[in-house]
Amino acid sequence: MDAATYQISQSLDLTGLKCPLPVLKARRQLAQMTNGVLEVTADDPAAPLDFEHFCDTAGHRLLRNDAAGGIFTFHIRVGG
Repeated sequence: MDAATYQISQSLDLTGLKCPLPVLKARRQLAQMTNGVLEVTADDPAAPLDFEHFCDTAGHRLLRNDAAGGIFTFHIRVGG
């Protein structure tokens, strides 16, 4: 899905945190959201795999999974 077709509802900067904290903090934020898209930035090398697995198992949809300069950006649609 193209980023132009959806709007970011909330953002979390989780850089500096190591596994499992980025996913745990994102899970907490997503639990408070009834709909929309959460943008997460993280720099933990395990984050891409962790967020893919989290979205697959928690029923959310990973819309974006990009890396640039050691920073990973994820866009997660609540509830898929």
